[in-house]
This record gives sequence, structure tokens and C-alpha cells, in this order.
Amino acid sequence: MFDTHAHLNFSDFDKDREDLIKKCNLKGMGVINVGATFESAKRAVEIAGENEKMYASVGVHPLHAEEDFHFEELDKLVKNPGVVAIGETGLDKKKKKTFEKQKEIFLRHIDLAERENLPLILHSRKAHDKTLEMIPDHKGVIHCFTGNLKQAEKYIEKGYMIGLNGIIFKMNLKKVIRKVPLDKVLLETDCPYLSPPGWKGKNTPLGVFEVAKEVAKIKRINLEKVEEITDENAKKIFGI
Repeated sequence: MFDTHAHLNFSDFDKDREDLIKKCNLKGMGVINVGATFESAKRAVEIAGENEKMYASVGVHPLHAEEDFHFEELDKLVKNPGVVAIGETGLDKKKKKTFEKQKEIFLRHIDLAERENLPLILHSRKAHDKTLEMIPDHKGVIHCFTGNLKQAEKYIEKGYMIGLNGIIFKMNLKKVIRKVPLDKVLLETDCPYLSPPGWKGKNTPLGVFEVAKEVAKIKRINLEKVEEITDENAKKIFGI
């Protein structure tokens, strides 16, 4: 099993990171820790370098678009072993005042992904139509998908997977989940956020098993099939 979008690199896990990595290892899990700032991307790379089956994605989240950073440093970070993607990057209308800056930085990430031949991990909040307008045909994933079926189909046409996480317990995405082919789906947690129902405290990569169960239930298919196919999807798209 893969958690294709986690944030063990965040300070939320400073006290229990090593213990959680051991638990993931015991489960035979692969985890992609995703950068949201330059510093968190750097930490993701460090974790990948220190642990088997821990991988990194480097990028700057659109909500951090107004922060001062040097793209040259991000460019150098990509060269490290264990980096399998660029992101998370994209658009977020939660901060409308930075939207133009977000677009500028998004295009820089797209350029980097194409140049390094790495998949994009896309973030899009209330901006799917604009995101679809900006992205090239490429490999990647639309993380924490919250759009409609038509938008999902357009992402797939452009080469992107649909990322499903704990948001499926909070929003009605059943139509999308039923209609999108399983070979176009990636499972993730976005931990420490979006905890599955009944979980106390913060989410962890182990929450991906709960997401898999819910996808299997909605699709009315065998859980092992969900785990097997999404696992292969992750390996294929991230070159693992």
C-alpha cells in the first residue's frame, strides 16, 4: 500500500515521526511526503534519504505563494535521491489576493516537472476550471479531488490520476468514485489533516487503509483489488 500524499515532514510529527515510520515499515507501506514550503520540502528529502520506502515531492503550496523563496534552491533540491514528484503546487482561491502570484509560481513548477520528467502533484481548491486550463498534458495526480465527474474526466484525459483521501468521508464524491476507473485512482491521507471517522487526534499514513475500505465499499468491489491496483498505480506514475 502507498500513501501518495502525506506530511510526515511537518512539525506536527516531530514527536512521533520515527515511531510512525517504523509502523509504516511493518505494514510494508510506501509513503510520499509532500513539501508545502521550501523548508518542509527540504525535510521531506531528508526523511527520504534516511528511510527506505519514504519518498519526497518538492514544491511550494499556493497558500505560501506570497512568501519569499528562491526557485534556484528548489531546483537544486529536486536533484536529490528519493525525489519522485514536483508539488504540491497549483491554485487556491482561499487566498484570492495572491491568485496572480499563485499562477506565476504554478507555471514555474510545471516547467520544472517537464524539464525533470517528474509527475506533478496538483492542489486545486475552488479553481478546477482554471487549473485545467493551465496544466499541460503530463503525468501526475490531482490531490484531494473535490471536483465533479466532468472535471475528473478532463484531468484523466490530460494524463493525471485522481487522488482520494479522507475528504471522501466529508463530501459526497460517490458518483466520481463509482465512475472513475480504478486504474486512474491514487490513495492518500494528506495527514495530519482529514482524519477518517472515529480517529482520535491527527491523521497518519495508516489512515490510507480506511480510505481504501471506503473506496471499495462505494465501488462495491473487493478491498484487496483496490489495494493491489492503486498500489500498482503509485509505482507506475512515480517510477518507484
